[in-house]
Amino acid sequence: MSTQTPTDHQDRPELQKAAQEFVDAGFGGLELRVHDEHGEWVGTTGIRELGSAEKPPLDGQGRVGSVTKTFVSTVVLQLVAEGKLELDGPVAPQLTRFELDPRITVRMLLNHTSGLFNYTGEYFPDGTVVPGLPATGKDWAEHRLQGYTPDELVGFALAKPARFEPGTEWSYANTNYTVAALLIEAVTGRPFAAELESRILKPLELSGTLEPGDRTDIPGAHSHGYFRYQNSDDWKLVDVTEQNPSLLFAAGSMLSTTRDLQVFMSALQSGKLLPADLLAEMRAPEPKSGPLNYGLGLFAQDTGSETIYHHNGSAPGGYGALMFSSADGTRTLTALITMGDAEVDLLQVFPPALDRLVKAVF
Repeated sequence: MSTQTPTDHQDRPELQKAAQEFVDAGFGGLELRVHDEHGEWVGTTGIRELGSAEKPPLDGQGRVGSVTKTFVSTVVLQLVAEGKLELDGPVAPQLTRFELDPRITVRMLLNHTSGLFNYTGEYFPDGTVVPGLPATGKDWAEHRLQGYTPDELVGFALAKPARFEPGTEWSYANTNYTVAALLIEAVTGRPFAAELESRILKPLELSGTLEPGDRTDIPGAHSHGYFRYQNSDDWKLVDVTEQNPSLLFAAGSMLSTTRDLQVFMSALQSGKLLPADLLAEMRAPEPKSGPLNYGLGLFAQDTGSETIYHHNGSAPGGYGALMFSSADGTRTLTALITMGDAEVDLLQVFPPALDRLVKAVF
């Protein structure tokens, strides 16, 4: 393992071990950053690219998937704090070009109780699947460079039946956050990327973070991501480092680094980005989300000794990210993960590896 200890120069064998378990479980590589009472520890394990022994970069840039939602929610709540939006006010009057259910509120977008069809597909507890835009398997792999406009994403979702009546149930849907970003644009008169830049990225000096639009490359130092899918009777492995993130505009599209995620999450939880009442709203779990404890762009997790907050993410193929923090922002865990060539069942190997890592930090 390549490690860097810029603050305290301590060897952290428990972190090295927990990180290595991800690669041992079949992931390609992992970049890990931990900030706690011992200082800051940064380490990488695994490989940067298949066919090379080079380690992942210490502060590489990667696709962070649904971690994007926490950034979007923060901007929306800042607009609420400024009186430009009402948390329990309707969304439809601001976005008249769409035929949105007038009962859908800003809160319902952020806590996934709007009922809007998830444009990447709906998966029901009984195993029923209602397909969405190409987001998995061979279908996504062959169309991964295709671009979409945000209006196309929302239009596709609105052409499908709602999953449930607004406010009556809970279901995680990327559509909610694409609509939330369009709401930001409608209220401010500026692109979401510009509001993100001026409100969060520039003040916190997050130079490795961006909303890439339909840019298909990763401009900073980065690891390669790989995707395995079934093609007839065969399995194919493709390098999906280059992909079009506009499929998940404002729901899973952003690029970032472990350093930037650490600075953002610490600032958010310590109250530097939102007033206390709205941070409390963000953290408060929606009862309908059940054991997932989802608030407004944040999950709450009881460790047994404290409540920590997080939002993790994955791009459709090849990449994932972790972002955890204590309630006061003084202890954080951020990571970028890449897939390699192993035949990995994520539902089997990811939860126990993540559990061990979280326990090692918190």
